[in-house]
Amino acid sequence: MRSATFFLDGAFRRSPAFSKLVLIFAASGGGLVAYADARTDPAAEPSQTAPKKKMVVLGTGWAGTTFVRNVDSSLYDVQVISPRNYFAFTPLLPSVTCGTVEPRSIVEPIRKIIRKKGGEIKFWEAECFKIDPDNKKVHCRTNIGTNLEGNGEFLVDYDYLVIAVGARVNTFNTSGVVQHCHFLKEVEDAQKIRKSVIDSFERAILPDLDEEERKRTLHFVIVGGGPTGVEFAAELHDFISEDLAKLYPTVCNLVKISVIEHGGHILTMFDKRIGKFAEEKFRRDGIELRTGYRVVKVSDNIITMEDKLHVETSVSYGMAVWSAGVGARPIILDFMKQIGQGNRRALATDEWLRVRECDGVYAIGDCATMSQRKVMEDILEIFKFADKDNSGTLTVKEINDALEDICIRYPQVELYLKSNQMSNIVDLIKASKGDVGKESVELDIEEFKNALADVDSEVKNLPATAQVAAQQGNYLASCFNRMKRCEKKPEGPLRIRELGRHRFRPFRYKHLGQFAPLGGEQTAAQLPGDWISIGHSSQWLWYSVYASKQVSWRTRALVISDWTRRFIHGRDSSCI
Repeated sequence: MRSATFFLDGAFRRSPAFSKLVLIFAASGGGLVAYADARTDPAAEPSQTAPKKKMVVLGTGWAGTTFVRNVDSSLYDVQVISPRNYFAFTPLLPSVTCGTVEPRSIVEPIRKIIRKKGGEIKFWEAECFKIDPDNKKVHCRTNIGTNLEGNGEFLVDYDYLVIAVGARVNTFNTSGVVQHCHFLKEVEDAQKIRKSVIDSFERAILPDLDEEERKRTLHFVIVGGGPTGVEFAAELHDFISEDLAKLYPTVCNLVKISVIEHGGHILTMFDKRIGKFAEEKFRRDGIELRTGYRVVKVSDNIITMEDKLHVETSVSYGMAVWSAGVGARPIILDFMKQIGQGNRRALATDEWLRVRECDGVYAIGDCATMSQRKVMEDILEIFKFADKDNSGTLTVKEINDALEDICIRYPQVELYLKSNQMSNIVDLIKASKGDVGKESVELDIEEFKNALADVDSEVKNLPATAQVAAQQGNYLASCFNRMKRCEKKPEGPLRIRELGRHRFRPFRYKHLGQFAPLGGEQTAAQLPGDWISIGHSSQWLWYSVYASKQVSWRTRALVISDWTRRFIHGRDSSCI
C-alpha cells in the first residue's frame, strides 16, 4: 500500500543512559556526534530580527510535497523548485491509463498546497540540473517562456537543501526500450498509454488488415511483474472485458495481454500467498505470464527475451509498457560523482536523512537510500558502554539497562529479536550459548559478539514506495520544526534541556501494509501483523484508503465521483 503516515513519538521515554551511549559511539558513528549535549544557551537564541535561513526543496512528489505540507514555513525562507507545478497521486496512475479515474482527479496544484501554509513559500517551475554543495547553490533551468538571460538558467542559494527529485524508470540499458515502450511514472505517461490502447483497437478494425496483423496490434505486453505492472495488467483486462468488448465486438477475441517478469514469480515483495493467488487469477482471466524471462531487445513490433539458459525467444506486440524498476536521475548521478558516491545507485544518507559528507543537504524519497549503522561496527563500544563496572563481562542487569538505548540506535536489534520471537538480548545470548533455561548470564566480549553476529542481517534497504517517501518527508519536517530552537547545530538529532529526553530519534520506517488490485473488483491486502486479505472486501478497503489519502477534499471528491461514474456508465473510451 502506498500511503502517507508519520510515526515519530512525541513523548519520548526518559533514558539517561542514552546520552552516554551516543557520546561513546560518536567516534565511530558518523552523525552521532550531533547527539552531544546541546543545552539551550539564552545567548545563543536567534534574534527576532535575524533573517530566516533559506531552505530549498527540490521536487513536488510524495517526499517533497509531504515535507512542504508539514514544515513550519514561518521559521525558514522556504523555496520549492520543480519542473511540474502539481502533486500527483501516483498510486492511481494505472487507473488513469484505462479511464477508471481522470487525470485531473489525481493532481493538486502545488500553489494551492502552498497557499494553505501560514508562512510565505516561494515556488519556481524549473528543473535543477546541477547542485553545488561547496558554494551552497543549485543551478536551475526553466522550460517556459521567459526573458531571463542564459536560456532561462538561474542560480538559487541555500542554507538547507532537501533533495526530493524522485527517480526515473530504469531501462537497464536495454536496446530499444526508450524508443518503443511506454513508461508509467507520470500523469503524461498514463495519458499516452490510454490513447495508445484506444488507437490499437481503432487500428485493429480497419478493413485492410489481415487477422495476423490484428492479433499483433492487440497484443499488449507489460514488462515487469511488480505492483505497478500487475495493477496495470489487471486494469487493462477489466477495461477490455467490461467496456471495449462492447464497442469492438469483432476483434475482442483477438486481444492478448502478456506479463514478462525476470524473476520466478510476480509480486515478489508481497507474501507468497498473494503472489500465488495473483498468478492463478491472471491465468483464469487469460493473462499470459512469462516468468523467468529477461527482455534483451525491443524493436518497433518485436520483443526479444531470453530465459535463464540464455535461449532467446521473440514475440510480436502492438503496445508495450515498461515497468521493470527505477534508477537515479541524471542530476543525482552527477551529484553522487561530485561527493564521492559515484559507485552507488542512489544517494546515501545517514539515519537522520542527511547526505553523507555534505553540510546542510538532505535527501528523501526514491532518490536516496538510508544507510543503517551496523552493530558489528560498534560492538566494542556497545560492550564498553554496557559494562558499567569495567569488569570485562556483562551481567543480565547491565544488558537490560543498555537494551533500550541500543534498540533506538540500532533498530535492527529489535527487528531481529522479533523475527526470532525473543523478548530481549538476554534470551538471544542464552540461545546462542545453548542454555535457554539458565537464570543468569555473564559473558565476555567474544561471547557478546557471537550472540549478536547475525543481528545485522535485518538491515535492508527501504523500498522505493510512496509510503516510505511520505514518512521521510513527515519525519524531516518535524525535525526542522524542532531543531530551530538550537541554532548552533540544527542538522543533527539534539537533546532539549530536560535530562535524558531526546529531541530526535533516527528515522524509522513503519510499514502500514500494501495493496495489490487484481481486477474484477478483487484486491489483495497485506497488512501489519501478517494479516492477508484477498477478495471484494479488500477492494472496498482499497477504495476507502486511497480516497482518504488524497491531499485535498477537491481531489477526494473527484476520485470518488470517477469511481461512481465508472460503476454507472462504464469507463470513457474516447481518445482525446
